[in-house]
Amino acid sequence: MVRKPTSKETVRKPNMREAILAAAEELFATNGFNAVSVRDIAQAAGANPGSVTYHFKTKDGLLLEIYRRHCGPMNLRRSELLAAAKRVRDLQDRLEAIVRAYVVPAFTSGSDLAGGGARFTRLRAVMSAEGNEVARKIIAQTFDDTSHAFIDAIHESLPHIPRTDIVWRSHFLLGALYYSLVTPERVSRLSRGEADGGDAANAIEQLVQATVAAFQAPALDQAAPARRRPVVSSKT
Repeated sequence: MVRKPTSKETVRKPNMREAILAAAEELFATNGFNAVSVRDIAQAAGANPGSVTYHFKTKDGLLLEIYRRHCGPMNLRRSELLAAAKRVRDLQDRLEAIVRAYVVPAFTSGSDLAGGGARFTRLRAVMSAEGNEVARKIIAQTFDDTSHAFIDAIHESLPHIPRTDIVWRSHFLLGALYYSLVTPERVSRLSRGEADGGDAANAIEQLVQATVAAFQAPALDQAAPARRRPVVSSKT
């Protein structure tokens, strides 16, 4: 015998969990984590606050799930590409393959959950800038293992560059990746229309080549003396 749904079950939205996730992602990406309440999320999703706590327990749990659903597939793809890149014998080609393994999934996953496209990238940028301790822990939990793997692989390709320098340059790569995905129209505007900031293939190539060159630059403590700024005396 088929059980008939109760009146409460009849009106319950079958995709309420997804609606809550989508609403939270949009609000966090626009307003940050601190400024958004569970009530705000529920209202945007057409739900009641109890539905949010039922599915995700807390606002922290909701943010963690947003990161998991986007970054799990992206990190997996990055790991697959990294494993292939590390098998490249030529060190120059290997370095380029490693950087490409990091960059490509963020662009090619824009239309599905893996990577999340511009909205999730904007959310990541906002969370990083906001400095919220909850977000900081979630970011570390989600990305640190993969980031260490890439930094180590780059260091193996460039053993003469200190690992700390590679960490800094990886940090700059992440900032460039955020900006390229979130504000592609800036490239179109500043190039006066000669470049299409929305051209993902070109953006990938530009970012990969610029990053490879940055990684290959001399270490900070190996820079030519003429390139260093002179020390200005504080004496008058």
